[in-house]
This record gives sequence, structure tokens and C-alpha cells, in this order.
Amino acid sequence: MRAAFADRNFKYLLIGPAIFVLLLIGVFPLVYLLIVSFQGITMTEVSTEFVGGRNYAQLFDDVRMWEALLHTVIFTAIALPIELLLGLAMAQLFLEKLPGRQIFIALLVLPVVVSPIVSGATWSLLFDHRFGPINQVIGWITGNDTAILWTIKPNLVYPAIIAAEIWQWTPFMFLLLLAALANVDKSQLEAASIDGAGWWRTFFRIVLPAIWPVMAIAILIRGLDLFRLFDIIWALTRGGPGTMTETISMFTYVKGFQQFETSYTAAVAFLVIILLSAVVMLALKRVELAR
Repeated sequence: MRAAFADRNFKYLLIGPAIFVLLLIGVFPLVYLLIVSFQGITMTEVSTEFVGGRNYAQLFDDVRMWEALLHTVIFTAIALPIELLLGLAMAQLFLEKLPGRQIFIALLVLPVVVSPIVSGATWSLLFDHRFGPINQVIGWITGNDTAILWTIKPNLVYPAIIAAEIWQWTPFMFLLLLAALANVDKSQLEAASIDGAGWWRTFFRIVLPAIWPVMAIAILIRGLDLFRLFDIIWALTRGGPGTMTETISMFTYVKGFQQFETSYTAAVAFLVIILLSAVVMLALKRVELAR
């Protein structure tokens, strides 16, 4: 009897330690974060007494926090579709056997391996209003000295950040979509061509449904990554001008590691976790329904 029980549960005994470690790493910080969010720990106050929902009540009155969340949503809503469409167009282009295809693909994916903070610092130099090459090129084209304040003017700072973000992460979408397109059933494409279906009809009726699972995961990964956007903006604007480009990650960093409002920062972080978890659950449910 004991031998049969051991045989049935042997697999659980093998994976038990790994699951325990994962739960310890993943669940314990989340529980501790929740506990701290109900306390009043700051730089000058280390008391661990519970203060109820004071921090969460403060959240709903914090205009700066909601503005940071709005900025994050704006960056995500603009950059994600552009990266998706550009990545899909590039993948469609390089699906054919072009001369030097492997070399061009290797060059195109180089931005992905660059650290985001290095990428942001590089773009900061490119956008420099006195010595930046972007202004110099514009000056050569227009024939006049140009000193455009890309990271200072409110109407230019968003395009500057989005351009840097798209440059770095479009190749990520390109790689995933290229792999998905390469695995589309060629016999279906040939059959559609024989039946006289045009490119657009073939794409929307055959190609898009075939690559949709991969595309959905790519959108989800990039969407979550954009929601924690920090490095490039920090290097370019530090959230400026004012707090116009401050994202929720930057707001959390400032509150937690510059102003040391530990418990309030924990409440902000827990709110973001809840929001992201809800988005992920809805997205995964949509993917399941689309199958």
C-alpha cells in the first residue's frame, strides 16, 4: 500500500522542493508587500503598527500618481501598435530569401541587446539641442542653424521618447513575428493563390489566424514591459518637463527610494500588481476564446 502511494506521488516529491522555492520567492514578497502597505513606515518613522487603509485612501487623492498612470497608458497605447505593425511589416519583408538576409536580421536585432539605460543615454546625446546630430541633420536640410529642444518642449518630448522606445523594441516584435510567419502552412497559402485570393484576403483569412497565438503573446509581453517603462525616460527627461512624462514606475521609484515613503510605495505597487494581473487574465482569456 505504501509502495503504491509512493509510486503515485513520486513525481510530486521530485518537483516539491522547486515549487516551494518558487512560492518562497514569489509569494512571500507579495504577502510582505501587502503587510507593509497597511503600515506607516517612512524615512523618519519605522513603526510597524497598522494604520488601516490610510495609504490606500491617500492613493485615490494623489493626482500625481494618477497622472503617472495615465502617462504610462499613453506611452503603451501609442508605442505598442506602432511596434507591432512595424515588426509585422519587417517580418513580412524578411520572410523572403533576400541576399544577405541573415546579416540584415542580425543587424536589425542589435538594439534589443543594448541596455535600455544605455539606449536612453545615447538618444539623449542624439537629441541634444546644441551638439546632437539630429538637430545638425535638420539644419543641413533646412539650411539654418537648428536648436530644437526635443526633451524639454512639451509638444516634442513624447515623440522623442516614443521614437527611442520604438527603435529599441520593434526588433523584438520582428523576431517573434518572423518565427510565426515562417511556420505558416505553405500548402494553405498555395491553395489560396490557386483559388485567386489576393494578398490581403490571404493575410486576414489564413496568415493572421495562424500567427495570432504568437502575436497575442508578443503583444502581452511588450504591453507589460511598456507598463514598467522607466530606463529610457529616466535617461532622457527624468520625468520632465515637470512631471509630464513621469510613468508609474518612475513615480514609485521617487516615492520609495528618494522620498522613502515605504508603506505608501508598497500600496502603489500593490495597486499596480492588481491592475496588471487583471489585464493579464483578460488577455489570456481572449487568447483562449480566439483558439
